[in-house]
Amino acid sequence: MKLTLLILFALVTAFTYWLRHINLRHLKQYGSAVPEGFEGSIDEGKLRTSTAYTFDSSRLGLWESLLDNGLLILFLFGGLIVLYDHLVLGFCKGFITQAVLYFLLLTWAQALLGIPFDLYGTFRIEARYGFNTTTPRLWLMDLFKSQAIGALLLTFLACVAFRLIQWSPQHWWVWVWAFMALFSLFMMFISPYVIEPLFNKFEPVTEEGLEAEIRAMMEKAGLKVGRVMQMDASRRSRHSNAYFTGIGKVKRIVLFDTLIRQMSHGEIVAVLAHEIGHWKKGHIWKRLLTAEVLALGGSWLSFRLLTWPGLPGLLGLPGDLSFPARMVILGFIGSLALFPLSPLSAWRSRCHEREADRFASDLTGRPQDLASALVKMSAENLSNLFPHPWYAAFYYSHPPAVERVRSLRASIPAAGSRDLSP
Repeated sequence: MKLTLLILFALVTAFTYWLRHINLRHLKQYGSAVPEGFEGSIDEGKLRTSTAYTFDSSRLGLWESLLDNGLLILFLFGGLIVLYDHLVLGFCKGFITQAVLYFLLLTWAQALLGIPFDLYGTFRIEARYGFNTTTPRLWLMDLFKSQAIGALLLTFLACVAFRLIQWSPQHWWVWVWAFMALFSLFMMFISPYVIEPLFNKFEPVTEEGLEAEIRAMMEKAGLKVGRVMQMDASRRSRHSNAYFTGIGKVKRIVLFDTLIRQMSHGEIVAVLAHEIGHWKKGHIWKRLLTAEVLALGGSWLSFRLLTWPGLPGLLGLPGDLSFPARMVILGFIGSLALFPLSPLSAWRSRCHEREADRFASDLTGRPQDLASALVKMSAENLSNLFPHPWYAAFYYSHPPAVERVRSLRASIPAAGSRDLSP
């Protein structure tokens, strides 16, 4: 079984690298012609720059993936997990303490290995293409803050989860699932006010007249949002975006300050109408419900497999490995089993994005504004406008920009005859 799993891992990894290869080959073959609807915002020079940016970013991601996968093979198939397990168990006593230390050290090791790639990506690739605005000092501050927050959250979650495992050996899978579900909802409430402000400054939209247009659009949609904020994204990057955050009474819309500078009021309103479409169409709660149902099933299956004595033997490892080590093994096997579901998850997300596009078009009555906004965002972010269909099927949570713009522009002639009620 060990050889079977190694071959399966090799096949899955090779397939992901093949997808990356055909995606870049597709871009090289078709990426020199300006797509219909993008004229005026993108020229051949911009396309060449976009292609080079995609190649450089993909090459860096490939090297990082090769390192990660090589170390994973050594850790699981080379037996390093056994040495690591004995090291942690010999260093401290207590079921909960050992579990916390086990996962903290793995998390820190992964973060440490990722630092060179993050540095090169930020200060070489992003800087080369005019995106990076962060400083070494700010980068270090972000690193320390993110690691500190991550360590605190991981310690808290591990302490509670493993205490529940101790308390209810036969039914912990229900209690751990319930705790994690409640904690996730709790984080959605507090993140906009506690976590996010640790990294960025948020303030009410300052663009004259913009907030009034946004409020009018939200009133038309029948949606009450706590606040419409702008974020100082330009401190770190010139990339632009907008997003919906929070839940219930604390939900808010956040605009990157870079996006506000790049777009007209109508385009910004259209982007926000798209984000509101996700809420009005129930995409957020549907995703939450689906995730929790799957998590409950996964929790039960994990309970069954983690208590199975033969689990470590699937990788040719001794059966006396600790509970955290068994969780790592199960996580690896689970990732292989779930890989075929990746395109299904991506397809569902793209369906939601198309729904949100249609909602925004109907709400504003101006699909051309959203199309124009997408064109500008693609140009400013040097997005790949020519992804291979198979690559997009596996990895794209949004339909390709060219497809979205084409669909929006096709609806323009009929926009005036639509029912614009939300």
